[in-house]
Amino acid sequence: MTSIRHTLRIASVITVFIILAAACASTGSTGSGSASTLVMTPDASPQPASLSSPGARCLLQELSAGLPNQSCTQAAVVVPTRAPLPETFDGLDLSTGLHVTGRAPSVDLESYRLSVTGRVDRPLDLSLDDLRCMPKVSTTCPLVCPGTFTDIATWAGVPIDHVLEQAQVQSGASSLVFVSADGYSTLVYLDDVRASQGFLAYEWEGEPLPILHGFPVRVVLPRVDGNKWAKWLVRIEVH
Repeated sequence: MTSIRHTLRIASVITVFIILAAACASTGSTGSGSASTLVMTPDASPQPASLSSPGARCLLQELSAGLPNQSCTQAAVVVPTRAPLPETFDGLDLSTGLHVTGRAPSVDLESYRLSVTGRVDRPLDLSLDDLRCMPKVSTTCPLVCPGTFTDIATWAGVPIDHVLEQAQVQSGASSLVFVSADGYSTLVYLDDVRASQGFLAYEWEGEPLPILHGFPVRVVLPRVDGNKWAKWLVRIEVH
Protein backbone atom coordinates (compact mmCIF):
# COMPACT_ATOMS: atom_id res chain seq x y z
CA MET A 1 0.00 0.00 0.00
CA THR A 2 2.83 2.43 0.87
CA SER A 3 4.48 1.71 -2.47
CA ILE A 4 1.23 2.46 -4.36
CA ARG A 5 0.77 5.77 -2.52
CA HIS A 6 4.37 6.75 -3.28
CA THR A 7 3.87 5.96 -6.97
CA LEU A 8 0.65 8.03 -7.11
CA ARG A 9 2.39 10.96 -5.40
CA ILE A 10 5.20 10.94 -8.00
CA ALA A 11 2.66 10.76 -10.83
CA SER A 12 0.83 13.81 -9.42
CA VAL A 13 4.02 15.85 -9.25
CA ILE A 14 4.91 14.95 -12.85
CA THR A 15 1.40 15.92 -14.01
CA VAL A 16 1.66 19.36 -12.35
CA PHE A 17 5.07 19.91 -13.94
CA ILE A 18 3.74 19.06 -17.40
CA ILE A 19 0.80 21.48 -16.97
CA LEU A 20 3.16 24.28 -15.94
CA ALA A 21 5.46 23.59 -18.87
CA ALA A 22 2.55 23.62 -21.31
CA ALA A 23 1.55 27.08 -20.09
CA CYS A 24 4.75 28.44 -21.57
CA ALA A 25 4.51 26.57 -24.87
CA SER A 26 4.48 29.56 -27.14
CA THR A 27 5.95 28.44 -30.33
CA GLY A 28 7.44 30.58 -29.37
CA SER A 29 6.76 31.16 -28.79
CA THR A 30 9.14 26.35 -29.32
CA GLY A 31 9.23 23.02 -27.86
CA SER A 32 9.69 19.42 -27.31
CA GLY A 33 7.47 17.06 -29.21
CA SER A 34 5.56 16.27 -26.02
CA ALA A 35 4.78 19.85 -25.04
CA SER A 36 1.23 21.12 -25.53
CA THR A 37 0.55 24.03 -27.88
CA LEU A 38 -1.82 26.65 -26.48
CA VAL A 39 -4.00 28.37 -29.08
CA MET A 40 -6.06 31.45 -28.22
CA THR A 41 -9.67 30.86 -29.23
CA PRO A 42 -11.85 33.72 -30.49
CA ASP A 43 -14.03 33.72 -27.38
CA ALA A 44 -11.11 33.62 -24.95
CA SER A 45 -10.93 36.60 -22.62
CA PRO A 46 -7.66 38.39 -23.36
CA GLN A 47 -5.39 38.65 -20.35
CA PRO A 48 -2.90 41.49 -19.88
CA ALA A 49 0.71 40.44 -20.31
CA SER A 50 2.52 40.15 -17.00
CA LEU A 51 5.22 42.79 -16.63
CA SER A 52 6.68 41.12 -13.58
CA SER A 53 10.24 39.94 -14.10
CA PRO A 54 13.29 38.69 -12.21
CA GLY A 55 16.05 40.93 -10.93
CA ALA A 56 18.15 41.09 -14.10
CA ARG A 57 17.65 44.39 -15.93
CA CYS A 58 16.89 44.40 -19.64
CA LEU A 59 18.84 47.19 -21.30
CA LEU A 60 17.97 47.84 -24.92
CA GLN A 61 20.90 48.74 -27.16
CA GLU A 62 20.47 50.34 -30.59
CA LEU A 63 22.73 48.59 -33.09
CA SER A 64 21.75 50.37 -36.33
CA ALA A 65 19.29 52.95 -37.60
CA GLY A 66 18.29 50.89 -40.63
CA LEU A 67 18.34 51.69 -44.34
CA PRO A 68 15.73 51.90 -47.11
CA ASN A 69 15.31 48.42 -48.54
CA GLN A 70 16.42 49.46 -52.01
CA SER A 71 19.80 50.63 -50.65
CA CYS A 72 20.20 47.85 -48.08
CA THR A 73 22.49 44.94 -48.77
CA GLN A 74 22.82 42.09 -46.30
CA ALA A 75 24.87 38.94 -46.25
CA ALA A 76 22.71 35.94 -47.06
CA VAL A 77 21.26 34.17 -44.04
CA VAL A 78 22.46 30.63 -43.56
CA VAL A 79 19.56 28.50 -42.39
CA PRO A 80 20.65 26.87 -39.11
CA THR A 81 20.78 23.12 -38.69
CA ARG A 82 17.84 21.76 -36.74
CA ALA A 83 19.05 20.49 -33.36
CA PRO A 84 17.62 17.22 -32.02
CA LEU A 85 14.75 17.49 -29.58
CA PRO A 86 15.82 17.29 -25.94
CA GLU A 87 15.69 13.89 -24.33
CA THR A 88 15.76 15.23 -20.78
CA PHE A 89 12.59 15.70 -18.74
CA ASP A 90 13.15 19.46 -18.34
CA GLY A 91 13.25 20.05 -22.12
CA LEU A 92 16.68 21.66 -22.12
CA ASP A 93 18.32 22.13 -25.52
CA LEU A 94 21.97 21.39 -24.79
CA SER A 95 23.12 23.07 -28.02
CA THR A 96 21.85 26.48 -26.85
CA GLY A 97 21.18 26.17 -23.14
CA LEU A 98 17.55 27.20 -23.78
CA HIS A 99 14.42 25.30 -22.83
CA VAL A 100 12.26 24.00 -25.66
CA THR A 101 8.50 24.54 -25.84
CA GLY A 102 6.13 23.95 -28.75
CA ARG A 103 6.77 22.08 -31.99
CA ALA A 104 9.13 23.69 -34.49
CA PRO A 105 7.55 23.73 -37.97
CA SER A 106 9.53 23.70 -41.19
CA VAL A 107 9.77 27.25 -42.56
CA ASP A 108 10.98 27.91 -46.11
CA LEU A 109 13.11 31.04 -45.96
CA GLU A 110 12.66 31.83 -49.66
CA SER A 111 8.90 32.06 -49.36
CA TYR A 112 8.74 33.28 -45.77
CA ARG A 113 6.72 36.45 -45.19
CA LEU A 114 5.59 38.23 -42.05
CA SER A 115 2.25 39.92 -42.61
CA VAL A 116 0.86 42.83 -40.59
CA THR A 117 -2.91 43.09 -40.93
CA GLY A 118 -6.01 44.37 -39.15
CA ARG A 119 -6.45 47.95 -38.02
CA VAL A 120 -3.74 49.40 -40.23
CA ASP A 121 -3.84 51.72 -43.24
CA ARG A 122 -0.92 50.02 -44.94
CA PRO A 123 -0.87 46.21 -44.58
CA LEU A 124 2.62 44.77 -44.80
CA ASP A 125 4.10 41.59 -46.26
CA LEU A 126 7.72 41.46 -45.10
CA SER A 127 10.56 39.10 -45.94
CA LEU A 128 13.34 38.39 -43.47
CA ASP A 129 15.63 40.71 -45.47
CA ASP A 130 13.02 43.48 -45.22
CA LEU A 131 13.20 43.17 -41.44
CA ARG A 132 17.00 43.04 -41.45
CA CYS A 133 17.11 46.38 -43.30
CA MET A 134 15.10 48.10 -40.56
CA PRO A 135 16.51 49.62 -37.34
CA LYS A 136 18.16 46.97 -35.19
CA VAL A 137 18.21 46.69 -31.40
CA SER A 138 19.55 44.12 -28.97
CA THR A 139 19.08 43.12 -25.36
CA THR A 140 20.31 40.49 -22.93
CA CYS A 141 17.24 39.61 -20.95
CA PRO A 142 15.58 36.76 -19.04
CA LEU A 143 12.83 34.78 -20.73
CA VAL A 144 10.70 33.73 -17.77
CA CYS A 145 8.15 30.94 -17.76
CA PRO A 146 6.82 31.51 -14.21
CA GLY A 147 7.29 28.54 -11.92
CA THR A 148 8.94 26.50 -14.67
CA PHE A 149 12.20 27.98 -15.99
CA THR A 150 14.19 31.13 -16.70
CA ASP A 151 16.50 31.41 -19.71
CA ILE A 152 18.89 34.31 -20.29
CA ALA A 153 20.21 35.08 -23.76
CA THR A 154 21.07 37.96 -26.09
CA TRP A 155 18.50 38.65 -28.80
CA ALA A 156 18.55 41.17 -31.65
CA GLY A 157 16.01 42.38 -34.19
CA VAL A 158 13.70 45.20 -35.25
CA PRO A 159 11.54 47.19 -32.78
CA ILE A 160 7.86 46.29 -33.05
CA ASP A 161 7.01 49.99 -32.87
CA HIS A 162 8.99 50.61 -36.06
CA VAL A 163 7.10 47.88 -37.93
CA LEU A 164 3.79 49.29 -36.69
CA GLU A 165 4.78 52.76 -37.86
CA GLN A 166 5.37 51.36 -41.35
CA ALA A 167 1.93 49.75 -41.24
CA GLN A 168 0.31 53.01 -40.07
CA VAL A 169 -1.72 51.67 -37.16
CA GLN A 170 -5.16 53.23 -36.95
CA SER A 171 -6.39 55.30 -34.04
CA GLY A 172 -8.13 53.21 -31.41
CA ALA A 173 -6.06 50.06 -31.93
CA SER A 174 -5.29 48.55 -28.52
CA SER A 175 -3.80 45.09 -28.93
CA LEU A 176 -1.73 42.78 -31.12
CA VAL A 177 -2.24 39.10 -31.81
CA PHE A 178 0.99 37.30 -32.68
CA VAL A 179 0.37 34.25 -34.89
CA SER A 180 2.99 31.53 -35.35
CA ALA A 181 3.60 29.06 -38.17
CA ASP A 182 2.61 26.15 -35.93
CA GLY A 183 -0.85 27.62 -35.20
CA TYR A 184 -0.04 29.17 -31.83
CA SER A 185 -1.39 32.66 -31.20
CA THR A 186 -1.24 35.05 -28.27
CA LEU A 187 -2.68 38.50 -27.53
CA VAL A 188 -0.64 41.32 -26.02
CA TYR A 189 -1.88 44.85 -25.35
CA LEU A 190 -0.12 47.61 -27.27
CA ASP A 191 0.67 49.42 -24.03
CA ASP A 192 2.52 46.34 -22.76
CA VAL A 193 4.42 45.93 -26.04
CA ARG A 194 5.58 49.54 -25.85
CA ALA A 195 6.34 49.47 -22.12
CA SER A 196 8.53 46.40 -22.63
CA GLN A 197 10.26 47.88 -25.72
CA GLY A 198 9.37 44.70 -27.57
CA PHE A 199 11.03 43.71 -30.82
CA LEU A 200 11.01 41.01 -33.48
CA ALA A 201 14.17 38.98 -33.03
CA TYR A 202 15.91 37.28 -35.93
CA GLU A 203 19.24 36.78 -34.12
CA TRP A 204 20.29 34.89 -30.99
CA GLU A 205 23.80 35.44 -29.65
CA GLY A 206 24.79 37.13 -32.91
CA GLU A 207 23.59 34.22 -35.09
CA PRO A 208 20.32 33.39 -36.88
CA LEU A 209 17.71 32.10 -34.46
CA PRO A 210 17.97 28.36 -33.85
CA ILE A 211 15.12 26.47 -35.50
CA LEU A 212 13.86 25.08 -32.18
CA HIS A 213 13.69 28.60 -30.79
CA GLY A 214 11.88 30.54 -33.48
CA PHE A 215 13.73 30.72 -36.80
CA PRO A 216 13.34 32.90 -38.75
CA VAL A 217 11.56 35.42 -36.48
CA ARG A 218 10.25 35.42 -32.93
CA VAL A 219 8.81 37.98 -30.53
CA VAL A 220 10.95 39.27 -27.67
CA LEU A 221 9.13 41.18 -24.92
CA PRO A 222 11.52 42.06 -22.09
CA ARG A 223 9.89 41.82 -18.65
CA VAL A 224 6.80 40.07 -20.11
CA ASP A 225 6.12 36.38 -19.38
CA GLY A 226 7.63 33.96 -21.91
CA ASN A 227 4.32 32.60 -23.24
CA LYS A 228 3.95 35.95 -25.06
CA TRP A 229 7.29 35.54 -26.88
CA ALA A 230 5.71 33.89 -29.93
CA LYS A 231 8.14 31.92 -32.10
CA TRP A 232 8.12 31.19 -35.86
CA LEU A 233 6.12 34.39 -36.30
CA VAL A 234 4.15 34.70 -39.54
CA ARG A 235 1.46 37.29 -38.78
CA ILE A 236 0.76 40.29 -36.56
CA GLU A 237 -2.93 41.17 -36.30
CA VAL A 238 -3.68 44.68 -35.04
CA HIS A 239 -6.95 44.98 -33.09
